[in-house]
Amino acid sequence: MFENTFKNIDDLLYKDAGADSELDYIGQTSWVMFLKYLDDLEQDKNDEAELKGQEYQYILLPEYRWPQWAMPKGPDGKLDHHKAMTGPDLIQFVDQKLFPYLAGFKITAESPQTIEYKIGEIFSELKNKIQSGYILRDILEYADELPFRSSTDKHELSELYETKIKNMGNAGRNGGQYYTPRPLIRTMINVVDPKIGETVYDGAAGSCGFLCEAYEYMYERMDKTTDNLSTLEEKTFYGKEKKNLAYVIGIMNMILHGIEAPNIIHTNTLAESIRDIQEKNRYHVILANPPFGGKERKEVQQNFGIKTGETAFLFLQHFIKSLKTGGRAAIVIKNTFLSNTDNASVALRQYLLESCNLHTVLDMPSGTFLGAGVKTVVLFFQKGTPTGSIWFYQMDPGRNMGKTNPLNDSDLEEFVKLQDTKPETEKSWSIKIVDVNKDTYDLSVKNPNTPEEEPLRSPEEILTEMEALDNETVTIIKQIKKML
Repeated sequence: MFENTFKNIDDLLYKDAGADSELDYIGQTSWVMFLKYLDDLEQDKNDEAELKGQEYQYILLPEYRWPQWAMPKGPDGKLDHHKAMTGPDLIQFVDQKLFPYLAGFKITAESPQTIEYKIGEIFSELKNKIQSGYILRDILEYADELPFRSSTDKHELSELYETKIKNMGNAGRNGGQYYTPRPLIRTMINVVDPKIGETVYDGAAGSCGFLCEAYEYMYERMDKTTDNLSTLEEKTFYGKEKKNLAYVIGIMNMILHGIEAPNIIHTNTLAESIRDIQEKNRYHVILANPPFGGKERKEVQQNFGIKTGETAFLFLQHFIKSLKTGGRAAIVIKNTFLSNTDNASVALRQYLLESCNLHTVLDMPSGTFLGAGVKTVVLFFQKGTPTGSIWFYQMDPGRNMGKTNPLNDSDLEEFVKLQDTKPETEKSWSIKIVDVNKDTYDLSVKNPNTPEEEPLRSPEEILTEMEALDNETVTIIKQIKKML
């Protein structure tokens, strides 16, 4: 049922002149869904208050609540067409009254950790792109069917929402930055193994895939006590995201996973000087796939000890500085990080090796990230002690991945299984840092255990074999003739 609802909303957005792409579809679906979710949340809180004999103070004024403007219903429980706005009136209300009112919560909210502040941020950053009030009326009716009041419903909706995020990632150049394949995320979390009571951070949060998967991982393994659940939902997951659309999608994604007011800040992480990061700003676990290929301005580079225009290299410095001593990290980065010879790359590798134990490098094949023609590695490290040796694991380089054959969990089963022993195999090997060239700190992926291929034969060898086969054929034909 929910899947059809999402499809019907997409079909309507396709017909509207204001939504041009998969990115627009998910952005517009998100703000509508958020307001439906908010109404269900308020109804639940009102019911809880009534059971206690208390009065619930609604966040929104009556005219801005879902049942008033979006879905006014008659005694029969069906839409009251006499009260419901539609056409130009509906668009005018949404653009000129609803969005400005909701955006105002960013100023009046008590703190960024409240749902009021999230409301203000979302509606400060997003714009309604739906131009037809008749199409919006139909979308609201479909959205009204989406239930947010049980954990089962939220779980199903979260899976469908993840599918939309994945489709957005596949849809084009801009969407891809928001989507990291979930099997890779789950593998990274499995190795880092976050536990209840620890904090988990992603400074390039995107659609919050790492934080949502970490929530699922920790929820499944923890003792289901009220204190643990409160800790998990309120004091465990933290993130920062620069882009407007990604921020809104990330907030919605975490809400669907059961986190009412996510600790996600809408900010440019790299605008913060790493010199200002104090112990209170540090985390036990960092999981991230920072954007790569960007060229940061000189003033942004001044925030870092190692100056470079490469966005991902600045993020790596931020992550190292943001880890608590003993903290663990798993970071996706371009494989050229391991071998680039420019001064910044060499200095950054040295900094990583000397301040952290880079114990594992996972080498991913081409095609891991659909639509992005880059090879990546995952760096697994722990802060506090220098690196002694590094275990490399090369996922099957011959694995052909694409839209019809994407990365799956079974591709990485062996890697996870070998974590404890880190043996030498055809796909894995270790290097000692004492053997690494201290001028370059080159950590290139060079598998010494790959079976050697048979050398190509010379033309003379091929001609000799052909002549021998011809002679053998002639002999066989003569024998057959004699038998006849």
